[in-house]
Amino acid sequence: MTSAVTTDTSARPGYGQLLRTPGALGFVLPGFAARLPFGMLTISILLLVQHTTGSYGSAGIVAAVTGISMALSAPLMGIFTDRFGQSAVLVPVVLAHSAAVSGLAALALAGAPVWALALAAVPTGASVPQVGPMVRARWAARLEGSPLLPTAAAFESVTDEFTFVVGPVLATALCTGVHPAAGLVTEATLTLLGGLLFAARRASQPRTHAPSSTGEKRAFALSYPGLRVLIFAFLGIGAVFGGMQVSLAAFSNEIGNPGANGLLYGVFAAGNMIAGIAMGAVAWKIGPRRRLILGYIGLTAAASVLWAANSMILLGALGLVVGLFIAPALITGYTMVEQLVPANARTEAFTWLTGSIAFGQAIAVILAGRLTDAHGSSYGFLVPMAATALALATLLALRAKLAPKAPSRIVGASASASTPGTEAGTARAEVSPRTEAAPRTEVTASATPSPASRNRVNERGMGHRVPVTVD
Repeated sequence: MTSAVTTDTSARPGYGQLLRTPGALGFVLPGFAARLPFGMLTISILLLVQHTTGSYGSAGIVAAVTGISMALSAPLMGIFTDRFGQSAVLVPVVLAHSAAVSGLAALALAGAPVWALALAAVPTGASVPQVGPMVRARWAARLEGSPLLPTAAAFESVTDEFTFVVGPVLATALCTGVHPAAGLVTEATLTLLGGLLFAARRASQPRTHAPSSTGEKRAFALSYPGLRVLIFAFLGIGAVFGGMQVSLAAFSNEIGNPGANGLLYGVFAAGNMIAGIAMGAVAWKIGPRRRLILGYIGLTAAASVLWAANSMILLGALGLVVGLFIAPALITGYTMVEQLVPANARTEAFTWLTGSIAFGQAIAVILAGRLTDAHGSSYGFLVPMAATALALATLLALRAKLAPKAPSRIVGASASASTPGTEAGTARAEVSPRTEAAPRTEVTASATPSPASRNRVNERGMGHRVPVTVD
């Protein structure tokens, strides 16, 4: 089990310092191997079922059932993981997932009806291992109270998006160049091997939170209103992923170049990855709530013009811009979990967000598939536009719930600036080792902040420190 580690803030902050965290590489590398197949799953199902049925609508239904099943099971998997540990949950899950995927591929190749494929998709989605949330929970346990937590969130987003650059391209190449089922077979194999390797790294696992052994009061993550707002925001992001997957595949077929699908989706995911790298390299002077809203405004604007693209070059450029705006919303949302949800429900909270993305993706796949079958790929792109607009409206209406309940300690600030529940109440002050003697930031020994308050202080970029930041 892990414990928080002390970060050397005198060292150069950034991804290099993050990866020098004791024990980090021991779970980062196996975690990447275990989550790479996730980027292959939906597109592999879409391509295989479309090949065997000739319908994007049917393929969308099967892929959507997979996504919905994953969305419903992910929080339950998170609860079990918080209570019993990652390895105890992950080992049986990856075994079940490999078997379920193999069964779905066999049924599709046998020409089974859509309803049978949909039934087989239920265990396929329900058994998707939640490796991403598990890796994020390990970072949170290792870096509790460290200014590198936002950098870790950015790093994880980059890792996720790298899997969505490599995954769809690899799956498309396998399905179109080797065999229609090759994508799913590869996904099942990599999930099994990578998942078992990650589960074997027990030393870096967060401690479990079984009430009988710790005496802690167990609160479900969904009981925190800030997380519920983030779930709505992530639904819109999932709809972008789902709508893009279906519509880009249909567009590639319409121009007579099916292999272009992997390239176009790779460009879209590359934009996300580039923005994720930049997010971790910036010393942010605005709070996470404002960053989330600004990023989502940009995402909504970019997604609203996809339907007008009439060439591969234009669509690739627009997809790149959409990807550039997804990363700020994703990274900021995952970072805010550490402020909004206590440690004993954090893995569950991460799985709610991951499941929300999957659910939004599933609904978008169904809608975009039907619109594409009926009217063409340009209509499929209307789904990301509508979904992000609805999510943005919800985010703006409920943004007050994203403020941490407990105000951070403020040195040299007026009493009115630290009122709980107000935007001014989220102002944060921090003293770096080189400026402790400054009169305006003097801190006494009795005022040592708690780990939770230190987390709220250090929420910018790669651990850079600024005197005061107001969200």
